[in-house]
Amino acid sequence: MQSNVTNTSTTESDVSQHVPPTPPNESFGQVTMSRLRRGDIGQLPAILMLLLIVVVFEIFSGGVFLYPINLSNLILQEADVAVIALAAVLTLLLAEIDLSLAAVAYLCGAVTVILSSYHHWPAALALIAGLVAGLIIGLINGLLVAVLHIPSFVVTLAGYIFYSGLLAQIEYPNTTIILFDPALKGIMSNYVIFPWDVLSPIPIIAIYLGVLFFDRRRREQAGLRVGPMWTVWLKLGVVVVLVAGSLVIFESALGVPYAIYIVFGVLIVSWLVLRYTTFGRHVYAVGGNPEAARRAGINVTLIRISIFGLGSMLAGLGGILVTSRTTSAPTAVDPRLLLLAIAVAVIGGVSLFGGRGSVWGVVLGVLIIGCLENGLTLFASASAAFEQMLEGAVLIAAVILDAVTRRRNAVSGR
Repeated sequence: MQSNVTNTSTTESDVSQHVPPTPPNESFGQVTMSRLRRGDIGQLPAILMLLLIVVVFEIFSGGVFLYPINLSNLILQEADVAVIALAAVLTLLLAEIDLSLAAVAYLCGAVTVILSSYHHWPAALALIAGLVAGLIIGLINGLLVAVLHIPSFVVTLAGYIFYSGLLAQIEYPNTTIILFDPALKGIMSNYVIFPWDVLSPIPIIAIYLGVLFFDRRRREQAGLRVGPMWTVWLKLGVVVVLVAGSLVIFESALGVPYAIYIVFGVLIVSWLVLRYTTFGRHVYAVGGNPEAARRAGINVTLIRISIFGLGSMLAGLGGILVTSRTTSAPTAVDPRLLLLAIAVAVIGGVSLFGGRGSVWGVVLGVLIIGCLENGLTLFASASAAFEQMLEGAVLIAAVILDAVTRRRNAVSGR
């Protein structure tokens, strides 16, 4: 009997045999030859799809698509979708889903606008109140899912209905409340101009370089194989080129929007937390195999509650970006916002089955969706119906790829 107890007990190190204890050790868009030989194509299909979309629209728009002002507007219009998509990524990593994100976003945006316009709260306090409202909503959803074991689909669908009604109630008898505070309006309308926009990425690049060397040192100490040193400088060079290219585009237009700093700020923080903290490793472990994670001593309930709370808080931030862009808080929730957020997450490579995906996939997914929407608007003959059909086709292709990849990995034992 004693031997049976010993054999069935597991430690946190044992869970690595069942679930991925750490997030993918890769940078955005990284695809190595060794991974390709193993059949792991990573985000390569999404990258190729994005390049194809850009080339097609650039040709058929007569060169208008890649105008700096058009690209700047494209990225700015998708900032709120990117943040809400990041919230969807967090729940998908747990193999859960949050259908209330759009309603929560609009509700938190309305809370911020009401406190600012009607009660004259300072911009910072009104913004914090909107984020706290999202956090509380997420914690309630998480408690219902993690403690009462109600399926997240049911909880968040009911939440979508409830929070949509609550939104209409707190704005009654108005159907729209106008945002007047210049600071809140400036989140999506103000720009950082030269030379501050050029100097601002330097700390981020320095942090990324430190992360590369930290990764390399950690692998060496663990006795794992590391690549040649030139690969570190190549990764850094790719990031520098991307940042420089983005700065050229923004500088050729109006400057770098404040919203871009917010989007990449939350992406970087989320990436660091998920990749380099115990909490992040536990998130991937719970998403990969919750029972094995529980046996390893991970507090699965706390992880689920925390992720739902953080996800709804991010949705609240996305809602504040929506109100800043439209300078108003409407009572009608746009259901397409939720669909786009989930589509961005899935197209960016996040698995619907949990435990696999990177927050940087949001960048790829939002660029693909944004380029499709923006490119089709350049053609007067392109209807909204055709746009929705095309976006749906791209989404189903991403889901099929996810299912095929997961089945192949299961067959090969990976």
